[in-house]
Amino acid sequence: MLPWTLLGRAPIPGTQDRLLLWQRGDEFSIRISGYVSELMNSRLHGSEEALATQACALLKSPQTARVLVGGLGMGFTLAAALQAVGETGSAVVAELVPEVVEWNRGALGAAAGRPLDDSRVSVLISDVAEVIRAARAEYDAVLLDVDNGPEGMTQQENNWLYTPAGLAAARRALRPGGVLAVWSAEQDTGFTARLTAAGYAVQVRTVHARTDKSGRGRGARHTIWLAQLNEGSRRA
Repeated sequence: MLPWTLLGRAPIPGTQDRLLLWQRGDEFSIRISGYVSELMNSRLHGSEEALATQACALLKSPQTARVLVGGLGMGFTLAAALQAVGETGSAVVAELVPEVVEWNRGALGAAAGRPLDDSRVSVLISDVAEVIRAARAEYDAVLLDVDNGPEGMTQQENNWLYTPAGLAAARRALRPGGVLAVWSAEQDTGFTARLTAAGYAVQVRTVHARTDKSGRGRGARHTIWLAQLNEGSRRA
């Protein structure tokens, strides 16, 4: 078996941790220093793609949708969002770690088909929480895959995203009928309750980490929350 090769290190702002990019053949892995388990792997991206496809499928006009992707990762969520929207649609990526963007413009980019090369994409080197705070009715979908669930992992400040205040800010950032979609490694009934209390119509779906050539789900099961505003929603 081929050995893993370390391609890059990147400090995570606000923490003592680093992201580590590894490669073995055509397989890539991103890990956090000090953690045994992977943060993401290029062979396990079915649920990241589902985050985008299932959220955009709920939109009334996905062809013209404007999507905010929180966390670039390996680019699979972004690539799926671009497939789900039309030629007049667009995607904004908020990525906290600039090196992750560099990795996706380099060797890692081939894994997801180099979505950053698409002219419909804009990249912000920024905390997605700050992008959400500043937005007013700007997005049809907000896709969050910045942690392993609805609590801060890569940085503690991410906890705000999943609080009532963060969920209210996401409501203000969304257009009527918009969808907030959140990826998680596990279920969390408390988060479902917070979404409902924040005024969203909530669906909780379980998806596999990968799909085989026949389209059947394989591997670990992950959770996706699809929280939608009604068409007449007013943002507080």
